[in-house]
Amino acid sequence: MSAIPYEGIPLVKGLPLVGNLPKFLRDPLANARSLEVHGNVVRSRTFFETVTLLGPDANQFVLHDREGNFSSRGGWYYWIDAVFPGAIMAMDDPAHKHHRRIMQGAFKRSAMERYVADMGPVIADVLSGWPSGTMAVFPQIKALTLNIAARVFMGMALGPEADRMNRAFIDTVEASLALIRRPLPPFGMWRGVRARRWLVELMRSKLADKRAAEGPDLFSQLCHARGEDGERFSDDEVVNHMIFLMMAAHDTTTSTLTTMFYCLARHPEWQDRLRQDALALPNPQLGFADLAGCERTEWVMKESLRMYPPLTSIPRKAARDCSFGGFQIPRGTPVGISPIHTHHMPSLWTDPHRFDPERFSPGRAEHRRHAYAYLPFGGGAHLCIGQHFADMEVKSVMHQVLRRFRFSVPEGYRMPYQLVPIAKPRDGLPITLQAL
Repeated sequence: MSAIPYEGIPLVKGLPLVGNLPKFLRDPLANARSLEVHGNVVRSRTFFETVTLLGPDANQFVLHDREGNFSSRGGWYYWIDAVFPGAIMAMDDPAHKHHRRIMQGAFKRSAMERYVADMGPVIADVLSGWPSGTMAVFPQIKALTLNIAARVFMGMALGPEADRMNRAFIDTVEASLALIRRPLPPFGMWRGVRARRWLVELMRSKLADKRAAEGPDLFSQLCHARGEDGERFSDDEVVNHMIFLMMAAHDTTTSTLTTMFYCLARHPEWQDRLRQDALALPNPQLGFADLAGCERTEWVMKESLRMYPPLTSIPRKAARDCSFGGFQIPRGTPVGISPIHTHHMPSLWTDPHRFDPERFSPGRAEHRRHAYAYLPFGGGAHLCIGQHFADMEVKSVMHQVLRRFRFSVPEGYRMPYQLVPIAKPRDGLPITLQAL
């Protein structure tokens, strides 16, 4: 490429030394909008200088990527490799295609039917301990989704290790944004690497039993999964996938459910509609065949994910020289796209700051105005492999919650969000539960 690297791409310098990092951490949407005034291709600095591409066409260019312009591993390596090595979202082809092909077996229909059946009793047991009155719902949901993940993914009920496992996943996720990138005590990266070591020991202690006999849980399914040519995962690969999938399954689902609680508490008319749907189904625990009867719950889930996607930005690195929007992007350039920005574009969404689940109804289908307008699960070859599992889990939890409780927040309450690295409430989301 003969042109000067980044020639003509606007540069937003931000503050001395830290650039746009404080704004990005505080409010990723406001940060993206401050870049947008300079165009849809902008240079800025957070942890390092990045070229941000904005809008659905940019999302498609980066994620669809039939030309192989971008490396997912190059984008994610800096953030997660010390604590989530071998994560499927941080792989490039051919490794990504190879691992995904084998992993698909753990998410086939017969396995998903078992997962739904297994999570129902776990949800019922946990919800039976929720008291009427006000409680911080976020930590309760986090404990619930971790218990579901342990039962469905590992085939075990959590005992004394529950709190330690929860802390381990918190530490590994927080390490992704650690300013000090070496594992030096007592800093965040050190805590994350130490937590990772404990998770590896836990998974390895169960490997022999999972290899010996095939069970219905995802851990066992990964141990016995085979690709088209009979290839299987090594022990290290199984452990790496289990740790990442356990984190992704319970952290992102916790984020989604928490946002749904908040939105339904603030919009009781929608809570009542979903409760009517839940009570219309015959069973107190959702079965696989019941999922189709949760259409409006799915709209609310999608609207919650639109407004507060668990991942507000997606990183890549240019694997070769390419161009977008009239600008040249040299090989090796860190590149980012912003789902939360696209999810709030008035050109795509009617009154985008308003909670309006019917925008996802068949009659409106605003998410289909562009193939890459809506991407809470990413897109392209790296579309989240667990998105259908997440859909089943969210519906299963909300089905039982709505049949057991009415819930509310005080008039005028607004949940203070922490949107990076994963969306969650800063105050734990105090919600008042009333048993039905």
